[in-house]
Amino acid sequence: MTQPQARPDRPAPVEDPPEGRAHAAVVRLRSFRATVRARPGWNLVWRIGIGVIGTAVLVLGLIAIPYPGPGWLIVFAGLGILATEFTWAGRLLRFARRYYDQWVAWVRRQNRVVQLLLGLATLAVVLATLWLLNALWLVAKVVGLGHWTCLHSPILG
Repeated sequence: MTQPQARPDRPAPVEDPPEGRAHAAVVRLRSFRATVRARPGWNLVWRIGIGVIGTAVLVLGLIAIPYPGPGWLIVFAGLGILATEFTWAGRLLRFARRYYDQWVAWVRRQNRVVQLLLGLATLAVVLATLWLLNALWLVAKVVGLGHWTCLHSPILG
């Protein structure tokens, strides 16, 4: 795809650079937030909303940690949302990221046997969670193994 050629009779269109648009959006958001902060009722509703959304994302992330995928990323996103309004969440986010980075570095320094054992422990947690949530029995039922009663959850059985 080619760029449009500038014509001598018209000046070339000037576009804001992408960082200029992002900066403008940040300025508008800060202005909006200042307006909300100036009104105690709106501020309370805003903080409650951020608290509910951030907590929901955080809980979803905590549930997703043992499963393949972005569990820790979701946890950090939830804490990040909460940290926009709550100082304690910012401190907890810094603490969690520091210890997560240390854990990852420690695991990488270990030999393959330790890494394999950690992977097997993670697999055990995933399978136990799926069993307790009755997901294993539901899948077994779909594939024709519904008579395997050992797959029933003792909690939801």
